[in-house]
Amino acid sequence: MRHLRAAAAVTLAISVAAGVTGCGGGTSSGGGSNESPKTLTYWASNQGPNIEADKKILTPELKKFEKETGIKVKLEVVPWADLLNRILAATTSGQGPDVLNIGNTWSASLQATGALLPWDDKNFEAIGGRDRFIDSAVASAGKEGEPPAAVPLYSLSYALYYNKKMFADAGITTPPATWSQLVEDGKKLSKDGKWALGAEGSNLSNNIHQTFVLGQQHGADFFDKEGKADFTSDGAVAAVKQYVDFMAKDKIIAPGNAEYAQNQSLTDFAKGRTAMVLWQAAATTFAAQGMKPEDWGVAPVPVPSGAPGAGKQTNSMVAGINMAVFKNTKNIDGAKKFVKFMTSDEEQKILCKTYGSIPPVKAAQSDPAFAAPELKVLRDTLATSAAPLPQVPNESQFETAVGTAVKELFADAAAGTPVTTESVKARLEKAQQTMQQ
Repeated sequence: MRHLRAAAAVTLAISVAAGVTGCGGGTSSGGGSNESPKTLTYWASNQGPNIEADKKILTPELKKFEKETGIKVKLEVVPWADLLNRILAATTSGQGPDVLNIGNTWSASLQATGALLPWDDKNFEAIGGRDRFIDSAVASAGKEGEPPAAVPLYSLSYALYYNKKMFADAGITTPPATWSQLVEDGKKLSKDGKWALGAEGSNLSNNIHQTFVLGQQHGADFFDKEGKADFTSDGAVAAVKQYVDFMAKDKIIAPGNAEYAQNQSLTDFAKGRTAMVLWQAAATTFAAQGMKPEDWGVAPVPVPSGAPGAGKQTNSMVAGINMAVFKNTKNIDGAKKFVKFMTSDEEQKILCKTYGSIPPVKAAQSDPAFAAPELKVLRDTLATSAAPLPQVPNESQFETAVGTAVKELFADAAAGTPVTTESVKARLEKAQQTMQQ
């Protein structure tokens, strides 16, 4: 789950984010220049199973760009565990790439450094216009009211994956559409050493993704309109408690999941130990672990009632990878040409098919490949019922603070310690105090 690895790496302090105004590309010119028109350096995030696979996928595309423009791209695929720290070092040292990938949840934090090229109307026009992109994907590229700090490259959303045989054996004919149905079905499925729902209780960013969506459904944003942390509202407390209660109260998540942080829930699903999992673009992982396409189904993530939509019917965060340009690159024109190439209709079809993601470019989604059942659910969710995580400069601290609170509550549940509204609120109060220090 690529973006989860990305978000898990985030440790950016707001004091750093607000104070840095460094220059990538090694020049002090505020608006960029064109001193090296025939070369670009690109830091690509590790999207495939390993770095060598990414090089094999991307190199032919970069050669294609070089043939079309005469601009050579020096590729470095950076592991997610290193990427954010590399970016921060580049913003302070002035020694960085021209173009780079960032996890979309970092957008506002990195925007606050002042090091990235703002994608105003003029810059968007240079790559074909802002209206080529899905609104929700652009909304995850920076603070509301300011030009985005990056351009959407690969988009993802959450879905509910379910094991068809386990459902049939339990006499369940359709996947749950609401949370009450999921719990009811889950109690039928959780027996004989098998469990209904998988979770990654020690993965801070996964915890945030799940509780953010439940927060939306409870009318909570976790931040107020001024961007101040608001973790202890009734809706936020109810959202966190609902998620942890799948283990603590409903007993449909195995206690051992409290320690999961490395996609073990996908392995459990593939091995028939768990009947459902909330995930993004999981098909390639299931195939790699021996599952056949007919073994599993996919459905929208449940909502409190009715059907997915906006507001309290939100059922996913907007996930994905954005493409940014260091503002002081020596080749501003070439960098924009490269972004235009990577977000062209044709390249979006090629790259997103390969990586199992959804094109944030509207026209590319018309390709039949993105009409497959799994991708159709992800695509429709992204377009109609997904919301971006809070686009505030200290979003990364939010992931760490609240994600840790949820991790600790899962540990309590696994140990048999009661998880009450009061204990949830106390953990979230502690997380909020951490944010305010």
